[in-house]
Amino acid sequence: MNKTTDMNPNAKLSFLERFAYGIGDYAGNLVYSAISAFLLVYYTNVVGASAAAAASIIAVSKILDGLSDLAMGYIVDHTHSKWGKARPWIARLCIPLAVCTVLMFSVPSSFAGPVQIAYMFLTYNLVSTIFYTGINVPYATMQGLMTRDQYERGLLGNFRNLLATAGTMTINTVVLKMTGFFGGGDAYTQRGWTLTFVVLMIVFVILNMFMFFTCKERVVEGGADGKGETVSFIKGLKGLVKNKYWILMVISVFAMYFMMSTFFGSAVYFTMYNMGNDGYYAMVSNLLSIAQIITLFITPFLMKKVSKRNLFMAGMAIATVGFVISGISTDYSIICASSVIKGIGFGCGGATMFGCLQDAITYGEWYNGYGTAGMGNAASSFCMKVGSGIGTAALGWILDAGGFDAALEVQSASALSSITVAFAWVPVITSVICVICMAMFNLDKYYGQVVADLEAGKHRGDN
Repeated sequence: MNKTTDMNPNAKLSFLERFAYGIGDYAGNLVYSAISAFLLVYYTNVVGASAAAAASIIAVSKILDGLSDLAMGYIVDHTHSKWGKARPWIARLCIPLAVCTVLMFSVPSSFAGPVQIAYMFLTYNLVSTIFYTGINVPYATMQGLMTRDQYERGLLGNFRNLLATAGTMTINTVVLKMTGFFGGGDAYTQRGWTLTFVVLMIVFVILNMFMFFTCKERVVEGGADGKGETVSFIKGLKGLVKNKYWILMVISVFAMYFMMSTFFGSAVYFTMYNMGNDGYYAMVSNLLSIAQIITLFITPFLMKKVSKRNLFMAGMAIATVGFVISGISTDYSIICASSVIKGIGFGCGGATMFGCLQDAITYGEWYNGYGTAGMGNAASSFCMKVGSGIGTAALGWILDAGGFDAALEVQSASALSSITVAFAWVPVITSVICVICMAMFNLDKYYGQVVADLEAGKHRGDN
């Protein structure tokens, strides 16, 4: 591929570059999915902290986390390097994130009381507020900067979600096996958790560097040199809140990540206590992931016939059915079947969600007359992080309200009910919210004109 074609802002991307972009989310989920599915379990069952205390740490931290997302978006929008706006931050921050993730899952056993809480707060914020933000905001921004082609963005979202699902599946499958192996047969020893995350974070760094060297940024905002009008922080925010399509997407992103935190975070508890066997966890989780992966292989063909918006809306409606089923039964076969239904829904929704977001950000550039790709993705990441954090905190609060006690092998009826609420009924509500948002997301009928105007250097209201 020659240089002119390679840097075409409407480029059709190679399979390798699509795959490399997706690998970035596989790597990211070695951290994100570990936090969603296992951090609360680690804090309660390994460290010995109360569910309420652990949940409160996460919830309070999300205030700082949200501010750091917005700051990182501003930094990305004002970054100018030979690698582009977003890509250099992947290489700069992947090693610090890996180190701090190991520290987060290595709370010293000698720490207790306020010292223990302080250590948990510090390491969690180093991971989530600083370094994960520092990588995830640029990573999300790259999807809109690699190409402006709507279908290619859909495919990038597809690869991203496909490999993110594979990353989640990896975490769901290997973490407890690895902690048991390194812990001498006991899956809940500190040594086991530390060594497990040392291995996982080495893989994380290698995969991020592969993405960095393979992907390219082609879309330049603000002129050929990317140094057009300097957009202030306040002006960037004003531009975002005037973009109704971006608002609809961030509500959907918030709802999705709130749901995933309560759902995935409660899955271990649901299999362990409600179903009576934590050995069911891997199968229940992996059936969802397998169904999602199979669906993701089909969605590129569906996107040629059905818009990303309609596919997202249909996916979340399907997922709602799966959650309702899991809320009325603890039978192993039925729960496995519900996981397959959820996986199909997640596959349709996950393949299209981030592509719709990038289209909304491109619309905002046309609508406002200036681009804010970094801040648009950062503010979306803010909602993603806050949704995830509040979802994890809500899980802890729900468990605490139900009287959950990790020291008990058999939980009370109210504790079991609280687990079911987090595992099924909270996700039902959030999935319905996504369906409603996408019913109002009618950007497809304007997008062709938006791209044509931007290619001609025109914006809304220009003569």
